[in-house]
Amino acid sequence: MNVARIAVNYPLKNQGLLYFYDGALSRGEVVEVPLGRRTALGCVIEPDASASREFTETPVEKIKAITSRVPDWCLDKRELELFEWMSVYYHYPLGQLIFDCLPHHLKRPRGLEQTQGEGRPLEFSPNLAQRSIIDSIRDGLSGFQRHLIHGVTGSGKTVVYLDLIKATIDSGKSVLFLLPEINLTPQFVATFARYLSAPILTYHSELSDSQKYQIWLAARGMERGALILGVRSSIFIPVANLGLIVIDEEHDTSFKQDDRCPYNARDVAAKKAQLLNIPIVMGSATPSLESYYNFHRGGHGLFEMRDRAGQATLPEITLVDARDKSGAAEEIWPLVPASVEAIRSALVKGEQVLVFVNRLGFASYLQCRGCGHQFNCPNCSISLRYYKRKNQLACHHCDYKEPLNTQCPECGCLTLSQKGFGTEKVEEILRSHFPDKKIERFDRDEIKTFKQLEERLGDFHAGRIDLMVGTQMLSKGHNFEKVKLVLILGIDNQLNFPDFRSSERVYQTLTQVAGRAGRYSQDGRVLIQTLNPDNTLFQIVKAHDFHRFYEEELEIRKLCDCPPFKRLAMIHFSSRFQDRLIGHVNDHVAPILRDLVGKHFNEVTILGPRPAHIEKKSNQFTWSILLKSGDLAQLHNLLKSFELNYKSMSSVSYKIDIDPYSLI
Repeated sequence: MNVARIAVNYPLKNQGLLYFYDGALSRGEVVEVPLGRRTALGCVIEPDASASREFTETPVEKIKAITSRVPDWCLDKRELELFEWMSVYYHYPLGQLIFDCLPHHLKRPRGLEQTQGEGRPLEFSPNLAQRSIIDSIRDGLSGFQRHLIHGVTGSGKTVVYLDLIKATIDSGKSVLFLLPEINLTPQFVATFARYLSAPILTYHSELSDSQKYQIWLAARGMERGALILGVRSSIFIPVANLGLIVIDEEHDTSFKQDDRCPYNARDVAAKKAQLLNIPIVMGSATPSLESYYNFHRGGHGLFEMRDRAGQATLPEITLVDARDKSGAAEEIWPLVPASVEAIRSALVKGEQVLVFVNRLGFASYLQCRGCGHQFNCPNCSISLRYYKRKNQLACHHCDYKEPLNTQCPECGCLTLSQKGFGTEKVEEILRSHFPDKKIERFDRDEIKTFKQLEERLGDFHAGRIDLMVGTQMLSKGHNFEKVKLVLILGIDNQLNFPDFRSSERVYQTLTQVAGRAGRYSQDGRVLIQTLNPDNTLFQIVKAHDFHRFYEEELEIRKLCDCPPFKRLAMIHFSSRFQDRLIGHVNDHVAPILRDLVGKHFNEVTILGPRPAHIEKKSNQFTWSILLKSGDLAQLHNLLKSFELNYKSMSSVSYKIDIDPYSLI
């Protein structure tokens, strides 16, 4: 019998387990293997491990045999190389990573649905800025190159994407197009289907297991060019003849996965392009500081588009001072008279209006006016959010819900104060002031399925909705032809967030939301309602001055040793038992790390341990340790050494997050 090394779908960080097998076996094949008292899926890493030290030192009776092989399911060379790189870079078990990312294997998948492009001739020609970028990138379509298009909102980045996609497909190769959010899918499918004469496949979380598996099979066997358009997980689709990867809104935090392996699809895409020797094109009106810095410092691959396409101009941005109480009425809170009047004026002209509020629900929390009691989640260390339409309090971190109690459970007081506001509250205020207008919400509480998403966007584009209140879902990439006014509420909360990226996130949010206004005109307006109009960041946003923001933010990042000047890693420890967790992290984990840094890794700085910003989520307490270093190799080697020296404790788990997006 032969012996193979197999990466098993199990949370064990090793090089794979050894199994016997008969006949021939290829690297990348998927098999079923015995694991304890059950069977598990595994992927063949090394078909012949007979010369390994592990095999010579392991008693034969302890090595089991492969149970069966899974037909029609095999990873090719480049796929497996990508997973192996991710496993090392993100310090995550290889077998578990592979089967987290692959669709479920099905014996009888349903038929594949796809959109066939109409292949119409273009109704427009690229302008000079677009043409220059297209020509520069087209010259390098035959090999690996990284490109970043920094174009203001409405500058026509999609025209550049379309030309490059069309050229790639015409050459017989396929294109993978990554979007940050599922809600952008209908818009891009409609655009690309009009002008491409090729199949278009979409891949997102609303698809069934059968549909995902069918796309996986179809992509692997493609013989002619096609477009695969999807969210972050589509980066793992094995497109047989991939010739180009495009990432829209490359800065977006949606590309970073939080659960399981915390990978960043943007960085994985770059590695995939390198392995396949193909170009990758990224675009954003507000590129991440790290991306812009790296391209700017590198001196090539960065393209700027500073003006909107056609006759459109960037919108005028006005700050509305919410501190001014003159003429203010309690019944319109959280809006102020100037904001209501601007909305009324736009609606009278027959325009559509967007109102951005980055919070769900009616109130952020409730508090008793008698004794000060707050309604907190029993599973998480946060207050419950109030939803008026459902008449319930709910936690947005776990599934806990409870009906609204009309009196305080502590003192019996009947007066409960509503603190803060969300989309539901703003919608109610607007309905009371504009009863003759069609007002809808665009958030995850209101829209739960892809069909509802398409219907709501369709109604808005068709003019059947006059005013839409929404969250971040509104801010990314949408083209709303009749929107000239955008109102932004509640942005002050984000400015005060205890994270070094808070200013960058606020700048990106404001710029992206503002970019929905006046995309087809010269009189777009954006109102930012704030209690802090003197904040420098608002002046930068008003001037549409990305480069000033970039330079000033870089100075701050350098002072605090944050990216792009230092690389970061977080180690999160979690347990149901708070005392046991705190003692373990402080008395066992921290000393190991400090000892390793002192003796071998002096380029690494340790911060912590400290509790997470929300210490308790879903009955799990979390404490974290932050590692900083200007030497990426030292950072990774420290983590490897830690894992070799660390002795786990029952009921305490840990997770490593490389290049974390949030430090809280």
